[in-house]
Amino acid sequence: MKIKRIAHLGIAVKDLEAPKKLYGENLGLELKGEEVVDTQKVKVSFIKVGETSLELLLPTAPDSPVAKFLENKGEGFHHLALEVEDLHAAVAELKAAGVRLIDETPREGAHGALVAFIHPKATFGLLLELVQSPH
Repeated sequence: MKIKRIAHLGIAVKDLEAPKKLYGENLGLELKGEEVVDTQKVKVSFIKVGETSLELLLPTAPDSPVAKFLENKGEGFHHLALEVEDLHAAVAELKAAGVRLIDETPREGAHGALVAFIHPKATFGLLLELVQSPH
């Protein structure tokens, strides 16, 4: 598996406006757009930080994984996303190695990317997302 870079850091929030003001206006970072990811019941807002991004995650439904995270842990760091060269190969390699996955098949994420999550029990408590860029 070839990991190219840290793609983004996911941050669960209860509101998008206050964090966008902090990171955009107060810290001078570039806002890179928003979109709703229906499959995850979340609205995301990306903020560029050098070669990586912060991904603000706002639940769009009370039964979304992010809503459950906020209920249990409150706002804060949610996941680390690593960009891989070939997500299908990476998932197959992890499955063959017996690594516990949330997604055994890659699925569509934000910006048309393919994503798959590794279970936190396999990564010492860290929710790890593998991402393959659409380009």
